[in-house]
Amino acid sequence: MQNTASDSISLAISEQFGFGTQIRKSPYFEATVRWGAKQFSVYNHMYIPRDYGSPEDNFWNLVNTAILCDVAVERQVEISGPDAAYFVQMLTGRNLSQMQIGQAKYVLITNETGGILNDPVLLKLAEDQFWLSLSDSDILLWASGIAVFAQMDVQIREPDVSPLQLQGPESGNIMEALFGSDISTLKYYWFREYELDGIPLIISRTGWSSELGYELFLRDSAYGDLLWEKIMAAGQPFGLKPGHTSTIRRVEGGMLSYHADANSGTNPFELNLGRLVDLEMEADFIGKLALKQIQASGVQRIQVGLEIQGSPLTQPNTTFWPVSSKGGSIGKVTSAVYSPRLKKNIALALVETAQATIGHRVTVETPQGELAAEVVPVPFYDPMKSLASGTTSVQKETAHG
Repeated sequence: MQNTASDSISLAISEQFGFGTQIRKSPYFEATVRWGAKQFSVYNHMYIPRDYGSPEDNFWNLVNTAILCDVAVERQVEISGPDAAYFVQMLTGRNLSQMQIGQAKYVLITNETGGILNDPVLLKLAEDQFWLSLSDSDILLWASGIAVFAQMDVQIREPDVSPLQLQGPESGNIMEALFGSDISTLKYYWFREYELDGIPLIISRTGWSSELGYELFLRDSAYGDLLWEKIMAAGQPFGLKPGHTSTIRRVEGGMLSYHADANSGTNPFELNLGRLVDLEMEADFIGKLALKQIQASGVQRIQVGLEIQGSPLTQPNTTFWPVSSKGGSIGKVTSAVYSPRLKKNIALALVETAQATIGHRVTVETPQGELAAEVVPVPFYDPMKSLASGTTSVQKETAHG
């Protein structure tokens, strides 16, 4: 890509932008500014693009063609050494005994009370080497502290790894244009090592969109700008746009956002994620005893979907909205958004278990006033995740239906 006057302006803006060196810029930062990123937020002590214009346009680009997202904020924690496999199992209640090299798994990291500290994707690179691809919390510190206390023979560090997400129905065609037909054989939640014109990568069939997608883990940050431009160039014939993770599509898919829908005060059973906890396996893990007690006694609250009446929400919620039934408080909305595809206001909420029956009518207190809502199943769209897993064909949709 040739430098232009606008590129020089974008570079100047990117160099001036920031709050100091304590918040890190990704290897793709300058590229995202050059391609139109207008706003950023902070995630895992790094800047993440949040605005390329209209969130609704970003959603339609995702579900109809493809978007490229800078998600270097998914910082990796590498765990290696003779005790690595034992140590990783100690961090999570998901049974890893059959996990193979080249496989990825969505896992929950819990504390001693069973609360969720993070919900990363775990990648097994070797029998003695793993990556945790993090959501928004300091698991590097947690894991380092556990390793010191447990006196295990492991090395824990942050490697030079920076993920991009290429997501959407055209992502497979773009990846074939870049890597050839071999990439189409990569299975859902598996990964391989690749090189693109000398750029070292690990590529997985994963993503945070509930759509067909790939994550490209760059293994040398010096190539960040070059990698971004190569992908964007290859994607132009397929309608690729720069984008950001879509809150609309996330909520449609019932996907958690850490600190919003989950935190150390919520446990897997409250979030309908009991399948990710094996309390019968022989291996021990942090929080196992507490989670056994929680399972035996049952949870007092649980996550549900809500359809909220009223005019379309103009933006996602920025506070937790109280939920009530017959005048009494029963919980809170954790994530809410208007879905232009479903033409409904949809939300994830934590409510009292006794009030979680499908069809139950509740009231949500929003900044616009009290609105009627109804408990509905989650996910709101494609509940079998057939789009993300690639088990169904995709028809393009429009804002007009």
